[in-house]
Amino acid sequence: MTASNETSSTPDLDRYSRQMRFFGIREAGQKKLSNARVLLCGVGALGTVLANTLARAGVGFIRLVDRDFVELSNLQRQVLFDEDDVRSNTPKAEAAAAKLRQINSQVTYEPIVAHIDRSNIEAMAADVDLIADGSDNFEIRYLINDVAVKQGKPWVHGGCIGSHGQTFTIVPGKTPCLRCVFEAAPGPGEAATCDSAGVLSPIISIIANFQATEALKLLSGAEDAINRELLYVDCWENTTRRVKIAPLLGKVDCPCCKHHRFEWLEGSMGVQTTSLCGRNAVQVVPAGKPNLDLPRLAESLSSYGKPQLTKFLLKVEIDGCQFTIFPDARAIIQGTNDEERALALYARYVGH
Repeated sequence: MTASNETSSTPDLDRYSRQMRFFGIREAGQKKLSNARVLLCGVGALGTVLANTLARAGVGFIRLVDRDFVELSNLQRQVLFDEDDVRSNTPKAEAAAAKLRQINSQVTYEPIVAHIDRSNIEAMAADVDLIADGSDNFEIRYLINDVAVKQGKPWVHGGCIGSHGQTFTIVPGKTPCLRCVFEAAPGPGEAATCDSAGVLSPIISIIANFQATEALKLLSGAEDAINRELLYVDCWENTTRRVKIAPLLGKVDCPCCKHHRFEWLEGSMGVQTTSLCGRNAVQVVPAGKPNLDLPRLAESLSSYGKPQLTKFLLKVEIDGCQFTIFPDARAIIQGTNDEERALALYARYVGH
């Protein structure tokens, strides 16, 4: 990973003339954007919209991190991909970078095909100015929050499901962090996922563009203009809500930003995986011993096959793998010995 704060060449600012006419950017702000560095965690639905907007706005360096490949079902909402990417089985980070280079060649892109975890996120974030949340699971968001607070980096959270989404901006020491607002992630099976509840593409664009606007404010030097509330939007119900979270700063006993306990980075929180020797299977064990509502999970996964449910376990076949899920949220995923793939499948279909 390069530590340079400069793009590969001096940018031609003429292409940003309309943006520079805006009072909040001007030429001084545009020059700051040209020298800014962003880590984008996840290049899926939110991530592709974020990357597209930030690249067109002239953010000088974008590190694109995602472990997945482009699939046909992605095209409904992931705006940088097309059918050629599906046919060529291209990794999302690489496919996105290729498209973005055609959109704005003045920006430096660094695609990384990797699973984000506590072993690599600190290095990925070390030389950037801001972290953008394009992820699709809670564990990565809490890892982002830990590393952002630890390194003193701002980050912009976003999340969508169904027709609704939310976003808020975290500036360590100046706003509440993620754990001030949501101290703990939902337990497995407690929160719907895009694969169980679906998602509409318009809400992705709405939330990601709010995120991108916050990033532009921070990177251009307009921190005073950032949103200090949690913004919730439901595009199907035509509702918008703002939740005042600023008063939480310093008022809650936050383990992260108040006590500087980085439990997700240290591994005491989150999900652990173990490859089961000789079985072509991986066991996934969430932290603690959460109680999982197996009948509810079976119902949400029924569209993928015919779940076999007993009071002891739930079995269902998805994506060529056999899931055996227990009431304590432990799961054995048979059909792969790739722990990263198993973790991604668990996050997608069971949730954490």
